[in-house]
Amino acid sequence: MSPTLLIKDVRIFDGEREIPSGSVLVENGLVKQVVEGSLTAPDPATIVVSKQGHTLLPGLIDGHMHADVDDDGATLKQFLKFGFTTVCDMHQEAENISKLREQAAKDSDAADYKTASQAATVSGGWPTPAILAHDSSEETIARISAWPNIKTQADVEAFIQDRLNDKVDYVKLIHEDGNGLSMKPTLIPVELQKAIVESAHQHGLLAVAHALSLKGTIEMLQAGVNGMVHTFFDRPPTKEVIDAYLLNNAYCSPTLVTIASLTSEGLKEQKRYCEDPRAHKHLSDQSKKNLHRCMALSDSAAKAEYAYQSVRELKAAGIDIILGSDSAGPAHGTAFGLTAHQELAVLVKQCGFTPKEALRAGTALVAKRLRLDDRGRIAEGLRADLVLVEGNPLEDIDHTLNIQGVWKKGTLCSAYEGITA
Repeated sequence: MSPTLLIKDVRIFDGEREIPSGSVLVENGLVKQVVEGSLTAPDPATIVVSKQGHTLLPGLIDGHMHADVDDDGATLKQFLKFGFTTVCDMHQEAENISKLREQAAKDSDAADYKTASQAATVSGGWPTPAILAHDSSEETIARISAWPNIKTQADVEAFIQDRLNDKVDYVKLIHEDGNGLSMKPTLIPVELQKAIVESAHQHGLLAVAHALSLKGTIEMLQAGVNGMVHTFFDRPPTKEVIDAYLLNNAYCSPTLVTIASLTSEGLKEQKRYCEDPRAHKHLSDQSKKNLHRCMALSDSAAKAEYAYQSVRELKAAGIDIILGSDSAGPAHGTAFGLTAHQELAVLVKQCGFTPKEALRAGTALVAKRLRLDDRGRIAEGLRADLVLVEGNPLEDIDHTLNIQGVWKKGTLCSAYEGITA
C-alpha cells in the first residue's frame, strides 16, 4: 500500500480546470482531497511535497502505442519516466498480453497497460508491408503469419471471440488502402469491417480504426467506429469527412509526429527532442536511434500539412481530438513517452490548440473517450496518477518536459526519488 502523500502549494490542472495554488492529499493510492490553498499533513508519517512555481497534472495517457516485448520491460518503464501513467496498446500479439499486464500491475515503475490485443488483420494487409520494409527476417515473417487473417464472416466471429478471451479494453480495426503511401496493402472488405464493428458493439466494446487516407477514414467512420487512431495525410480534409465524424460522434487520435516521420518531414524536430537534456537521460539506445531516422513510407503527394489541416478543421467542428503517439520499438521517428510530449507541442504549434486544450487531450478527454473512468483527472476517489512539472505548461506546453516527479497510484517513480520527496 502506498504511503499517505500531500502535494501542496502548487498550481493544479485537474484535467479540466486550473487551480492557481492548491493541495492534493493522497491515501491508499487514491486522491483523498483536492483543495484551493494549503493543507496540513494529517499525520507525521505523511510524505509532504511543497513546490511553489510548479504545476501538478493528472498522469498523462498515451491513447495509441505499441509495446516492445523484447526490451525486458523497458517500454512501460520509459513511459512512466516521461509522466505517462497509462498507455493504450493498439496492436499486440495475444501471447504477450499477460506479461505486459503483470508488469503493469506489479511494478510501480511501469505505466499501467490497456490493450486491443491483436488488431483485425488480413494476410498482406497493414502493418505487414511496413514491418517487412525494415525487418524481413524469418522470425518476423513467422510471427506475422500467425496474425488473424480475416476473409469471411466466420473469421470475424472467431476474431471477436478471441478478443473476448483476451479481455481486451477495445477492438482495433485496420483499413489501410495505401493512398498516400509507397505501398498498397491488402484490404479487409468494408462489409467485414462493418461486421467487426457491429460485433464489438454487441459485446459492449469500443471499436477503433487505423486509416491514413481520406477515403479509408470515411469508410471506417461510415462503418460505425467510435474513433480513428490516425488522421489522414494524402489529401486535404473535406466536408464529407467532417460529417462522417459528426455522424458517429467519433474521436480522432491524429498521431501527427508519426505522420511527419512517414513523410520524412519530421527529422529535424525528432532530433531536437532527442537531444533535449530533459529527455535524453530517459531514452533507451533504441529510442535515440529511432529519433535520428524517419519511416519514409509516403508517396510524393502526401504531406504532414494535410494532417495538421485536418486536425484544425476537426477541432473547429467540435470533434474530440485525443493524444496518441503510435510509438513502437522499431518505428523510426518515435520514442516511448517522448514522442507523446512532442505530439502535445504539435497540437499547440500547428493545430491551434491552447496548451490547456492539449493537456486535456492527454488527460481527461482521452480517459473519457477510451472509457478509463478511474483516471485522467485529479479528483476525489480517482487513481492518484500524478505528474509534477516545474513551470507552467498551461502557458508554455514545452514545460511538460520539466518533470520533477511522477506518481502511479500514489507511489513515486524511482527515477525521481530524492528530487521531490
